[in-house]
Amino acid sequence: MLVLVGYLVVIGAVFGGYALMGGHFGVLFQPVELLMIGGSALGAFIAGNNGKTIKATMKELPLLLRSSKHNRQLYMDLLALLYELLAKARKDGMMKLESDVENPGESEIFGRYPVIVADSELMEFLCDYLRLVISGNTDPFEIEALMDHEIETIRHEAEVPQHSLAGVADALPALGIVAAVMGVVHALASANLPPSEMGALIAHAMVGTFLGVLLAYGFVSPLASLIGQKVEEAMKVYQCAKVTLLASLNGYAPQLAVEFGRKVLFSTERPSFTELDDHVREVKAR
Repeated sequence: MLVLVGYLVVIGAVFGGYALMGGHFGVLFQPVELLMIGGSALGAFIAGNNGKTIKATMKELPLLLRSSKHNRQLYMDLLALLYELLAKARKDGMMKLESDVENPGESEIFGRYPVIVADSELMEFLCDYLRLVISGNTDPFEIEALMDHEIETIRHEAEVPQHSLAGVADALPALGIVAAVMGVVHALASANLPPSEMGALIAHAMVGTFLGVLLAYGFVSPLASLIGQKVEEAMKVYQCAKVTLLASLNGYAPQLAVEFGRKVLFSTERPSFTELDDHVREVKAR
């Protein structure tokens, strides 16, 4: 929703200011130049990216219109889930977690947290490292290094749409100049026209530069920036799980391990210690 609001503000500010200075909107209506700019930008995007990048970018764009799923409730569920798993392991032994990890869909503990279970990538991350912990003979430093490598890989893959859109945004002003030059060439080729008509052709040509810059910095570049912010939010889930599991591996009690995980969260989503404790009690009482 904020994307649409931002776009409306951009349109209102630019075209509203143009109207206040007495501009004529008919001059700005140049579908041919828009076709040249948009078509060449699309062509450059296709030529400069492989199939996986194009698919990932197209998949990401509709998601930008939705609110982020990485909210306080998600983090509270994640920490509560980790607390329950670690508490069970501390009480009954790590091997007792094997059935939960191997069949999370049938696990009573996982069943209390449907939001976490619905995130297949996060579930894979959690279950993989819990299996390593259950297997025994795991060095916390080696596990931490492996986690860091995997999180970096997840981040790199998630940032692919951001980089592809940023490339398009960088190209759009230049493509607008290309469209403007084409318009100027057309105007110069019609040098026998009266000055009033020549002036109109030059004005039409300059619209290309305007459109290229507006599309780049008013529409496409903000999307790339928004994807980058969403990636940072998404990585906090994995970092929270990583820190909590490592704290447990280093001998901390479940209550302290989840406190380690809670501390790495952004302040806007981080629950208080009391909130998390109450949430765990509430879920277990269901």
